[in-house]
Amino acid sequence: MSTISPQTALVYIMVVAAIADHKLKKAELRIITDIVKILPIFRGFSNENFKIDFDNCISILEQDEGIETVLALVSEALPPKLKHTAYALACEVIAVDRAAELVELEWLALLRNHLKIEALNASAIEMAIKARYADHPAAHTA
Repeated sequence: MSTISPQTALVYIMVVAAIADHKLKKAELRIITDIVKILPIFRGFSNENFKIDFDNCISILEQDEGIETVLALVSEALPPKLKHTAYALACEVIAVDRAAELVELEWLALLRNHLKIEALNASAIEMAIKARYADHPAAHTA
């Protein structure tokens, strides 16, 4: 039995993605809260649950070996069918500001390895997320 729920694990992954560069940007917090509001996996997950999970994740990360603790909790809590979802959500949070820093890419690599996501699947997820945030040339001509 896992010590955290799959929903909590997904929140943890998004929180770490958001603060991987040691800055929590408004756009990152906004995308996380939007994801929690609309994805079916979070149905019945209250705003209070989110706040508790967010704060708990930050507390864990402040401890020695916090990232390893988060990864262990996440790995234990996520069923195989949600591992690709978890990776996609991390990519989504990182992509929202359209600039991935090296530390964020390192987080994705660590997560990918920990969740045992194959390179081809990871590339497909990354390309899909990148396409969602691509600037459309016509948007700049109006």
